[in-house]
Amino acid sequence: MPVSVLLILRKPRWIFRMDVMQSQRYFATCARGIEPVLAGELRDLEAGSVEEGRGGVHFSGAQTLLYRANLWLRTAIRVLAPILEARVESPDELYDAVRTVDWTRYLTPQHTLAVDCNVRDSRITHSKYAALKTKDAICDQFNERLGCRPSVDVEQPMVGLNLHIYRDQAVLSLDSSVASLHKRGYRPILTRAPLNEALAAALILLSGWRGATAFADPLCGSGTLPIEAAWIATRRPPGLTRRRFGFQGWLDFDVNLWLELRDQARRGVRKELPAPIVASDVRRDAIMFSRNNAKAAGVGHLLSFETKDVRDFVPPAGAPGTIICNPPYGERMGEASDLKGLYRTLGEVFRQRCAGWRVFVFAGNAQLARAIGLSPVEQMPLFNGKIPCRLLRYDLS
Repeated sequence: MPVSVLLILRKPRWIFRMDVMQSQRYFATCARGIEPVLAGELRDLEAGSVEEGRGGVHFSGAQTLLYRANLWLRTAIRVLAPILEARVESPDELYDAVRTVDWTRYLTPQHTLAVDCNVRDSRITHSKYAALKTKDAICDQFNERLGCRPSVDVEQPMVGLNLHIYRDQAVLSLDSSVASLHKRGYRPILTRAPLNEALAAALILLSGWRGATAFADPLCGSGTLPIEAAWIATRRPPGLTRRRFGFQGWLDFDVNLWLELRDQARRGVRKELPAPIVASDVRRDAIMFSRNNAKAAGVGHLLSFETKDVRDFVPPAGAPGTIICNPPYGERMGEASDLKGLYRTLGEVFRQRCAGWRVFVFAGNAQLARAIGLSPVEQMPLFNGKIPCRLLRYDLS
């Protein structure tokens, strides 16, 4: 990978400037704890140099892989292409570092841009000001060289940039996704405490289920788990019907390559499920949302949703499969005690009716999880937003 290195003599710091249009190094971001799952997805895509990092996975590959990563990754949030890494201790140092990049290689005055920034444990403390200084450095360079500059569009930029500053180390990247990849487009209305689509996909992948056996969710909420399961079982990429990716605004965007990859993926989608996927919830509004979301996701005709209390849950007939559910955590005052009965009922139903099934409960409350009355054979630490959770696995004999 061609890398140009510039030594700033004013202070003993290095600035690494990477020529991304020919670069093959990327970073896919994800939620905490999901890194191993995302790394597995990237290996399945035949990515090179896959290495788990903090909040994401480093990998390498050609332009084709970048497009396929955005199209296929189920657990990623964004796919970034780093173009600058520098140690910065002040906004002025950040400005100077950004000015070292030849920005005419990545955009023109006719482009719109936006800078998304997050800062942690650094001398630069204000993310919005850091984003502003980055934008100023880019636009000032254009004004000096060409007499005109790109404009800013924070909603739908043609080129999105991601700035991450951690312990005074800044990494500036082209954002090939821009809008979060977890936004699949099938869930316009959210029920209370919805499960993020990327996290739902991660739970399914962590369970080892890939579609060959039955799948059930007795607490389906807005239907995210069964919908993501259906996409996995039918080999439908989550980005198949997405309207736009960030890389489509890049100067090197290869529209023919992208259309070929997308059409190839579309031809590979299965029309039928290999095994049944069923879901239920006691709330009628939740089932209505689930059915609407499944229809929007293109799998409404493949899934079965029923309004049913968990105490009446019966898994599908036939060979045992996998059950995954995300019961409420009881975050509000007094809710936890009211939910113990639900968790006890889950345990009773699992013991009495689910022999041979692999059961997974995504628990955000350890005390409530103990009310299930079963000993998990595995506990996988994860987060749902900022809530520490565990994916509990029960093997029922």
